Amino acid sequence: MRKYILVYLIFISILNTTYSQEKTSDKLTGIISGEVISAITKNPIRSVTVKIENIKLGAITNAEGKYIIRNIPAGVYTVRFSILGYEVYNQSNVIVSTAMPVQLEIQLVEKVIELEGTEVRSSYFIKLSEAVTSTQTFSGEEIKRTPGVSEDVIRAISLLPGVGVTQPGRNDLVVRGGAPFENLFIVDNIEIPNINHFGTQGTSGGPLSLINIDFVKNVTFSAGGFGAKYGDKTSSLTNIILRNGNEESFGAKAVLSATGFGLNFEGPISDKGSFIFGARRSYLDFIFKAAGFGFIPEYWDFIGKAKYKLDKSNSISFIAIGALDDVSLNNDSLDNRFKNSTVAVPNQKQYFSGLTWQHLLGNGFINVTLGETYTNYTTFQNDSLLNTVFKNNSKESETSLKTELDYMISPKIEFLIGNQVKWATNLAYEILIPGFMRTDSIGIPRELYIDTNFTDYKNATYASMTAGFGNFKLTIGGRLEYNNLLETQWYLSPRGSVLYQLNEVTAFTMSLGRYYQSPSYIWFLGGSPEKLNAIRSDQIVLGFDHTLLEDVKVQVELFYKYYDNYPARLYRPTAVLAPSGFDDITYDIPFGLEPLVSKGVGLARGFEIFIQKKLSEIPLSGLFSLTIGESKFKSLVGDFRPGSYDALAIINLAAAWRINNEWEISAKFRYSTGLPTTPFYNQGTNIGKLDFSRFNEGERLPASHSMDFRIDKIWNFSGFMLITYIDIQNLYGKKNVSAVRWDYRNKEPKYQTSFGILPSIGIVAEI
Repeated sequence: MRKYILVYLIFISILNTTYSQEKTSDKLTGIISGEVISAITKNPIRSVTVKIENIKLGAITNAEGKYIIRNIPAGVYTVRFSILGYEVYNQSNVIVSTAMPVQLEIQLVEKVIELEGTEVRSSYFIKLSEAVTSTQTFSGEEIKRTPGVSEDVIRAISLLPGVGVTQPGRNDLVVRGGAPFENLFIVDNIEIPNINHFGTQGTSGGPLSLINIDFVKNVTFSAGGFGAKYGDKTSSLTNIILRNGNEESFGAKAVLSATGFGLNFEGPISDKGSFIFGARRSYLDFIFKAAGFGFIPEYWDFIGKAKYKLDKSNSISFIAIGALDDVSLNNDSLDNRFKNSTVAVPNQKQYFSGLTWQHLLGNGFINVTLGETYTNYTTFQNDSLLNTVFKNNSKESETSLKTELDYMISPKIEFLIGNQVKWATNLAYEILIPGFMRTDSIGIPRELYIDTNFTDYKNATYASMTAGFGNFKLTIGGRLEYNNLLETQWYLSPRGSVLYQLNEVTAFTMSLGRYYQSPSYIWFLGGSPEKLNAIRSDQIVLGFDHTLLEDVKVQVELFYKYYDNYPARLYRPTAVLAPSGFDDITYDIPFGLEPLVSKGVGLARGFEIFIQKKLSEIPLSGLFSLTIGESKFKSLVGDFRPGSYDALAIINLAAAWRINNEWEISAKFRYSTGLPTTPFYNQGTNIGKLDFSRFNEGERLPASHSMDFRIDKIWNFSGFMLITYIDIQNLYGKKNVSAVRWDYRNKEPKYQTSFGILPSIGIVAEI
């Protein structure tokens, strides 16, 4: 670690000499431009006052909602947006540079509740008309500089209340006790089955997000209680909005980060649109080869977006994201061959794309999105003699068409109706699991060989209405879903929420609803004796929100979830299905490839506190989250047992100090109680196998905790910006335990531990 710090300090010293000369010779300025629209109707808002706090610069939006502010001294600012009839909003953490102009596209929320005799107060927090509980929003800029998350969108979410992870270093989110397969991810209106490199089939986890953070405008995360617009998942919603390319000028960026390096390009398309494109490649393979590791991962990802305005009322946008994941094995030694025999090697190719047409109606809008997702999984595992003991060649693709009308019936009433059709036209599988790795409940080997393909059709129709009256805002809605592969094909999900605004800064909230989730496609291949049903989750959330200051909010919530129709395992009758990352298929039957029945039940309940401060005139920002809860499930045999992801307590603390316009120091601390474990047989013919008669009855893993630290430095030259940082993960070197595995050499259980101190240096160059 000392070497990293020394290299960073030398680099900083060299740059500082050049930077000091440049800074005194030129006046370094930049530009902020963008558009302000209604969050509900998506129509432009004219006459919005746009003001940069602490300096006498600003603008007024024109009839198209556009504005531009020039000659802004390079630095970090808060920009205020205000107009009568809308919530006043402050956008913090706006970095103005001498390189590309900053583009801020802001959506202002109409005031549904008007309190008499109250002072107009601005807010640093984005308010969503359709969400009243369990929802947080972060900008891409905030995520970039969060220590320890490797500029990964999903890892940043793990700081929020109610969110845990299955093990350090992975993006398998556990939200309020739910399994990772219960999380919904949306990117620009396209639902993504798995948003990670080297993702786990049938669930949503993986080691690293494939979304380039430079393309992210903001991320909205809901831990539960979301509205009728979203469905087919029972735990959480992560909605990622990609930014548009720069409409003012062409620009480029080169990035060297903790995980790889990449290039981005963006610029205008005539005077009616913009584009942005980027490509990244990991350099982990170079590091792993140099270190002599036997497992060598490599990935590429590509992302592009274009938006074009046809006329005042019509626009189209297109996104495409692809990823290539490849693992090579170095089997040149006995030790490497043994280690590689305990790893299921995940090679993947995936892409998703979407074409959206938006039509403005004056008091509302219509969105139509045609989407396509595709993943090719090629997973295998060898024994120490290099014989293949597991093989999985799968292709899963879906085509979707989503149509939505959002309309303001009156200033106080919003109506939403939509429909989404999904066609899974290419579900093809070739899978082999030998019998000794797939035994039934009495130990009889059950070999599985599959060479099949099938199709699926899903449909969801949804509607909701939001109305404000007095101090109340009420939302009611419902969702009707269909899946032709299920025993019960039609499902109705009622949803509702209410907000009571006690005063300008304090509100009480409640949301309740029913949620259904279809089984993952690969679960249909395990030989279930009967058709499966959709998982059901009934939820209620009670909340208290208080805006202590314009830039500080406090949120307290109670939640309760009840599960039914949860997939229970016939070969493991004490357990419900809870897959996450399968790094070794000898540990348990992978991916749900076993007989399942929809007869499991469960519950999750808990208490959360969330405090957040945004960057403002006070140059400090940060958050604190505390989650106390429990989850437990009941399968075919026995009583309720702790859930596989039952973390009883999770604490997150993050803080950043913006020293000046050039320097920022930040740190993050995380603590979590250990997860339940299932003991191993330690003698007899089953030695080294999990004893599922004592499912989740073993000792819990030790509590995990770690601290991350980061320093950022911004350099502005004439027409060029450079950002450097050093990020130190696990600052005090805690070897956190991620799992218990059987040590076949020593015939005993053994802890799997995470890396110690992990330093990295990043460089971002922008023109």
